Amino acid sequence: MPAAESQEQSPPAQAAGPEEVQAAVVEVLRTVYDPEIPVNIYEMGLVYNIDVDQGGKVLVRMTLTSPGCPVAGSLVPEIEGKTRQVPGVTDAVVELVWDPPWDPSMMSEAAKLQLGMF
Repeated sequence: MPAAESQEQSPPAQAAGPEEVQAAVVEVLRTVYDPEIPVNIYEMGLVYNIDVDQGGKVLVRMTLTSPGCPVAGSLVPEIEGKTRQVPGVTDAVVELVWDPPWDPSMMSEAAKLQLGMF
């Protein structure tokens, strides 16, 4: 048997499924901060939903602490850009929603602790 035929070939790597992509997107969102708040947007409770379809398109539904938030214009493109860099993501769209309105009860316990809100 020729040497080339005797080498076993490993199976091709499986593409990340929607659950794996979603988990990776959550980790990326934990690196995004409102410059005025020292807690990431995910722990702040600003991210309401992350949908990942089979083709790798990601839709992030989120809100801001207020409709007049001055970082709205820069935060959305930052999130879309970072999300597009996640392996398995083919496109990313951020949809800002205002219902339900954000309030401090949506923050994680870690965020409340970090901000001294007991």
